[in-house]
This record gives sequence, structure tokens and C-alpha cells, in this order.
Amino acid sequence: MRLTDRCFALTGFGYLPPWSVNAGFIRGDDLTLVVDAGPHRQAAATLFGYAKTASPGNELRVINTERHLDHMLGNCYFVEQGIAVYGHPSVRRSEADLASEIREYEASLTDPVRRAAGEAHLLFQGTRVCNPSHVIDQDTRMDLGGVVVEIIMTPGHTDSNLSVFVPGERVLYCGDCIVNGYLPNLGSGSARDWQLWLAALDRLEALDARFVVPGHGPVLVGPAIRAAIDRVRKVLRDALGA
Repeated sequence: MRLTDRCFALTGFGYLPPWSVNAGFIRGDDLTLVVDAGPHRQAAATLFGYAKTASPGNELRVINTERHLDHMLGNCYFVEQGIAVYGHPSVRRSEADLASEIREYEASLTDPVRRAAGEAHLLFQGTRVCNPSHVIDQDTRMDLGGVVVEIIMTPGHTDSNLSVFVPGERVLYCGDCIVNGYLPNLGSGSARDWQLWLAALDRLEALDARFVVPGHGPVLVGPAIRAAIDRVRKVLRDALGA
């Protein structure tokens, strides 16, 4: 999906039911920044293909918005192409984490014959864990040539969460700090984390983005942005109240 001349979103990559997950990229004159690597190697190959087609001569870089595997398992494909991957220092996962994820996906298959045949492994074929090689642990600006992106620390969902804002285009890639349609996942945090998450939402809302690419669900435009932020806020405040 082309949002502006510089910014693109790729939505609906299949993952653990009922979740699908989003990614995207920003093309400068010299560099293209891929935001999230996709949930498996096949998704990353799709991202790579679109990003290279949009700007064939550009060098690619990848940034992970968080440590959960649906946002970073595609790193392996990009690493195989010699592409640098950026992320928070707490984005550190293991092959044991991947094996656990595959077991969870396998358990979601209702057909026992398909489970026994090992079809759950097909989604993750060729996928291995590759952690970021370049650390980002504070707000950072990255010049892509003709366009500057702002990398903003937005912890709460996890301590590793960050968002990517393109001021010149008013496009925000926010990972799971904002989700659309889905209930936000509070399973990785505590009351302290949820307070941080609320502060991150305030910060992102103040950017006044035209387009928001959430971690999950359709791209947000116009009044739907405020509505989605308010929905996540309500879930967090209800959780804090409980």
C-alpha cells in the first residue's frame, strides 16, 4: 500500500490466529528503511522485493519495533542479503523461543491430521532467529537522503518498543504501541509498563500523523487515529484500575 511518495505499508502477514501483522518501508534518495522484518522468512522476502522494486539502487536497512517474534523473525532473510538490522538492545531472542512459537502455532491447527503431518512448520520454513546487530536505545534521527526519519522510544507494550515517524510525510509506524481492531496485548507488562505505554500514546498523538501503520490491523487515517489511540488508552486504564 502506497501511503505517500516516500512511505509504504504492507499489511496482513499471517501469523498465530487470530493475529496478522504489519510492516512497511520508507524510501529516501539513498537509503530505504524497512520497518519490521515480518513474522517469518517468506514475509521478509516479500518486503525485500517491494522495497527493492520501489527504489532499486537504494541500500536497505531494517529496524525492529520490538522484541516479539512476529516483528523480527524475518531478520534472517535480510541478514542473508548483508543488510544491517537495528533495534533496541532488549530485542534478544533465541532458537528456543522460535521452537516454542511453532508449537503454539501447531496447537492452533484444528485438523489432527494436519497437525500430525507437521504442516505448522511450513509457515516458518527457513526461518531462524537473527537479533539486531545495531543498537538504538534513545531517540534517534536517521537521514535516508532527501528524507529524515525520527526513531522514538515508545516503551510499554514491551521495554523494547520504538516507533518511526516521517515528519515530512506525517506518517507514523508505531508497532504494537497502537493496534487497530485487536485488543492490545498486555501480557508482557505490569502496571509500571502500562503507565509508560500511556505516556507513549500521548507522545505519538502529539505528532499529528496523517497515516498510522499500527502493529496489527488496517492502516489508520484521519479520525480513526484518535479513536484507535483512545481505545488502547481505555484498555490500559481499565487494567490499571483493576
